[in-house]
Amino acid sequence: MEKFSYAKAGVDIRQEEKAVKSLLSKIKHIREGLGKPILMGHYASVLDFGDFGIAITTDGVGTKIIVAEKMGKFDTIGIDCVAMNVNDLIAIGAEPIAMVDYIATFKPDEKIMEQIAVGLEKGCEIANITLVGGETATLPDLIRGWDLVGTAIGIVDKNKIVTGDNIRDGDLIFGIPSSGIHSNGLTLARKVIENAGLSYHDEFNGRKIGEELLEPTRIYIEVLDVIKNCEVHGLAHITGGGLLNLKRLKKMKFVVDKPLKPHKIFKLIQELGKIEEDEMYRTFNMGMGFAIILPEDEIDCVKRYVDGKVVGYVERGEGVYVREMRIDIY
Repeated sequence: MEKFSYAKAGVDIRQEEKAVKSLLSKIKHIREGLGKPILMGHYASVLDFGDFGIAITTDGVGTKIIVAEKMGKFDTIGIDCVAMNVNDLIAIGAEPIAMVDYIATFKPDEKIMEQIAVGLEKGCEIANITLVGGETATLPDLIRGWDLVGTAIGIVDKNKIVTGDNIRDGDLIFGIPSSGIHSNGLTLARKVIENAGLSYHDEFNGRKIGEELLEPTRIYIEVLDVIKNCEVHGLAHITGGGLLNLKRLKKMKFVVDKPLKPHKIFKLIQELGKIEEDEMYRTFNMGMGFAIILPEDEIDCVKRYVDGKVVGYVERGEGVYVREMRIDIY
């Protein structure tokens, strides 16, 4: 069997980065006055509203929705949609407050829409936000399935935005477990499973493979308590790009020498696809869905509010390492 990679599965992260840079090169206009951007290009952007900032971000569930279609189970992907957005707000220290959704389909289906709504409601309840509106589009000439996307806003003290600029040599990396694969890398996971001739209804780890893949993305709302009560230097939501998300914080060397134990689903994907270890950590969260960068003497404080453990440290230099393996080299 051939060795799989994210690029071979159809998602080339490097090409995606080039495309985004091309897009951004043509977007120049900046609003002045109230609502002027004070943070752009991070997990979320922040607009200046005088005494406070409004944070905004957008994301979707990606091809995880294809697994939902295969399983005929749409009642959890709404949680994923909420999670992918509010976790990005939390990653800059903003408190999520509201969200809107966008659902595109080739053909409206009342039962599926109702199931999607169940997940959206549950996600909003966990995140303590209000779904204030949304849009539905029927696009039979454009898509052949479903797409679910959201946009969320939050509020943040302008003096307490967490960007990663305060990260320094000697800081520790505190890893918080993921609930599973979350909502990234599903294109690779699906291609590997299908190429191996497996069905999403096949049993694995005491449940169906599709159910394992549909496990909802964890919402890290408790991190807000960490931010309020502990000294935090950086926050990372581990999404597309895996542990490479640490590079978004600051030009430093991030060493994950004691990584969290990956879920069994990652081992299955790696073995079936003969995927290299570094590619796994560049694509999936590998058991760690969120990371907090903080001084060593703040570890006990963090443990009072979230589960997890110290997985590594930060030092001068650059790059992301898992044990001795540098993963930001392609």
